[in-house]
Amino acid sequence: MKTNTNAKVVTLSQAYKNMPGALVLAILGWVIKCMTGNAAFPKPPIPLVAAVPPDETAPLDMTTRMNNLDAAIKNAVGGGVIQTGLKNAALSSAFEALDANGFYAQTIARTNLSLFLTSGYQARSTNRGQSPLDTPAVTGIDNDTSTQLDVHVSPIVNAVGYEVQTCIGTGAWTTVMFSTQARTITLTGLTTGTVVQVRVRALGGSIGQSDWSMPGSSIVD
Repeated sequence: MKTNTNAKVVTLSQAYKNMPGALVLAILGWVIKCMTGNAAFPKPPIPLVAAVPPDETAPLDMTTRMNNLDAAIKNAVGGGVIQTGLKNAALSSAFEALDANGFYAQTIARTNLSLFLTSGYQARSTNRGQSPLDTPAVTGIDNDTSTQLDVHVSPIVNAVGYEVQTCIGTGAWTTVMFSTQARTITLTGLTTGTVVQVRVRALGGSIGQSDWSMPGSSIVD
C-alpha cells in the first residue's frame, strides 16, 4: 500500500500562551476532560491526575497545576508584586504541562487531524495570512434553572475560546467568564428578576479576537 506523502502533519497550536489566565484555566480543564480515558493517548508525559498512592518521581499532574492556577488567579486580584509573581509561576507551570501533553498528542496523531482534536487541543492553522475570526452570534438564551442562564453561541472556526460579557441595566459591559466551547455556555449566580444582556467574542486566530456579537438578553427567573 502506498503512503500518502502529501498528508499534512498536525502541528500543535500554542495560542493559549497569548490568552488570559482564566481562559488558560478553561483550556486545562478541557484537555484533562478530553484526554481522560482516551485510548489514543494512554500515557501522557504529564499525568492528568495525581497518582494514588502518591508517586514522588512523577511530574506534577495537570489537575494540581490547574487548581494552583485557579488559586493564583483569585489571589492576584488586587494583589501586589508577590501575588502577581505567584500567578506568573502558576501560568508557566500550566504552559509546561500543556506543551508536553500537546506535543505528545501531536506525535501520536501525526497526520490524523480528527484523532488529534479528540485530545482537546487545537491545531495550528497553515494559513499565513492575517485573517480575522468570524464574529459569533448568540443564537439563544435559556433560563431552565433558577439564577442561571444557558447561552448558546455559534462556534467559530480557528477559535480557541470565547470571552463572555454581561451588562445589567445601564451598567458597563463586564467580562464574566471564558469558555473553550460555544454551543452552551452556562452563567451562574445571577440575580432573580434582573434583565441580563450577553455578548460574546471569539479568541484565537492570527488577529487574536473577533468583533463582539450582537447582544442577546433574558430575564433571570
